[in-house]
This record gives sequence, C-alpha cells and structure tokens, in this order.
Amino acid sequence: MLLKIGSTGEDVKKLQRFLGLEDDGNFGPVTETKVKEFQKANGLKDDGVVGDSSWGKMFPMEGKTLADITPGPFKLEKLKGHIPDAVLTQIPDTAAKFGITNPLRLAHFLAQCGHESGGFKTVNENLNYSAAGLKKIFGKYFPNNLAESYAHKPEAIASRVYGSRMGNGAEATKEGWKFRGRGYIQLTGKENYTAFDKFVDDDILSNPELVASKYPLMSAAWFFNKNGLWSICDKGATDEVVTAVTKRVNGVTIGLADRIKHFKEYYKLLS
Repeated sequence: MLLKIGSTGEDVKKLQRFLGLEDDGNFGPVTETKVKEFQKANGLKDDGVVGDSSWGKMFPMEGKTLADITPGPFKLEKLKGHIPDAVLTQIPDTAAKFGITNPLRLAHFLAQCGHESGGFKTVNENLNYSAAGLKKIFGKYFPNNLAESYAHKPEAIASRVYGSRMGNGAEATKEGWKFRGRGYIQLTGKENYTAFDKFVDDDILSNPELVASKYPLMSAAWFFNKNGLWSICDKGATDEVVTAVTKRVNGVTIGLADRIKHFKEYYKLLS
C-alpha cells in the first residue's frame, strides 16, 4: 500500500471517506493534510504518505477472515456473502461485551446497522452540505444568509451544528467536528465518545477515528445497550418488533421495509 500526492483510484476514495472528505479519488493537498493529522494523532510518522502502517491503523480489520477469530456462539459462516467479512470478524468481541447472546438479538442488531450505514459502507457522517441543504436540515443554526459561507465545508459545519452541545466545546474548539458521527449507528458528541471510551482499551478521546476504523460495530452495540434496545429485540421476530426497534434507533420509521427484509434474511440464516 502506498498512497501519496498524485495517487488516484478506489483506495484513495476509501481513504477520503475515512477522513471525512469528499471522495473524488484524487490525492491532493487537502487529503495530505488530513492524513498528516491522523498520523500525528496516532503516533505515526506524519509525512502525509499512506503506507502499510498508516493503512493498517485506519483499517485494522482489513484482510482478516473468519478463520482468524473465535467463532463464538453463532454460526457466522451462514452470514458469509450476506454480511461483509470485515463486519463478521467484529461480531464475537462485540457480542461478548454487549450481551448479544442469541440469533434474535443479532439479527435485529445487524439489520439496523446495515440499513443505517448503507450496507455497512458508511462509517463517517457526511457533512458536505450545500447552502440549500444546510437551510433545510440545520436551518436554526444558519439564520439569514449564514449558510452560504459554510456550504461544502464539513469541518466548519460540524463545529457549528454540534458546538456547545452533546458535551462538545463551543464552535471555535472544533470539537463538533472532532466528535462527529462515526460507526454503523453513528456515535456523535464528546459526551457519547467519553462514555464509549470506558468499554474499549484504546484512547477514543485522543483517537476518535478509531470509532470508524476499529469499532464501527462495537460502538453501535454500545448505542443499543445504552438505549435499552436488547429488551425490545427479545420480544420476537415480528414486523411489529422490527418497527419498535427502528423507532428507537431512527426516531421514526425511515427505511422500515429494508430493515424488515434484512432482519428476516439474517434471522433465517442464523436460526
């Protein structure tokens, strides 16, 4: 692996998505700057060049197979081809730590994670909004024509929208950006990062990118645990139960049909 100024392609796009940048596939000065910031925060040589060490830190589960992990109480091989291997390798530790003790809970959990992350693909919140998008979604934070000066500036947008709430400092501290949404069910805000930090060995507050690269599934299980979702999952395998879980996760029932479809698929495979 070697990505640097001038590199192009799908690996560059994956890198940019991880860093919270627009994934245009062109490794330019902005990408280099973000790489250097990540490298410095993670004790790596901050030269802006992504070699094996930096890539491995960003994507620690890449290249691992089911043979590399302890299977746990589930027959995970049945999910192969339905769930990405990178997700399957995270299930045993996550299940053991957060009480995912049976196929019913796991099927509910994976169905929600899969939908919320666009098929286990999105692990960073996309904050690259246009002015119109900001006015529609975050209107109260951008009165008058303020949205025009923030448009397509994800770091500035997150710093303003998430500033002075969820445990974050004021906009100027940029903690809203530092603790933006990450993981399959996006962990957001310094308060939540601080609470999740107690469940893992790494220093999440100093290295929040790890929520996206190393703990996207475990952080989602923490969310389920915090919000009392396991007891709802335990109520059964009906559409009504999936609906109840969805309302707790999503607030409403956006994408309910897709969540139900995948719950049934995973539960049938695991049962």
